[in-house]
Amino acid sequence: MKYLFICIGVMSVIAFIVYGIDKLKAKKNLWRVPEKVLILLAFIGGALGALIGMYTFHHKTKKLKFTVLVPLALIIHIALLILIATQFN
Repeated sequence: MKYLFICIGVMSVIAFIVYGIDKLKAKKNLWRVPEKVLILLAFIGGALGALIGMYTFHHKTKKLKFTVLVPLALIIHIALLILIATQFN
């Protein structure tokens, strides 16, 4: 269980950083991180970091798929963590 939290923490930090980098690139009109990658980061463990990054950097907050899918990924992660925690106790 401890390692699962470490993995989620690392993925959240990575997602947060990538959202920040993408926002910076958007401002400078440079090559961008594909939206699929940003969403994927949320679903593979970085949902909390992605959500915090969205609102910290004001990035993708007006896109419906991000305002729906990133919180959904976080809800799924929380539900899975609760399920796993109850199975091991």
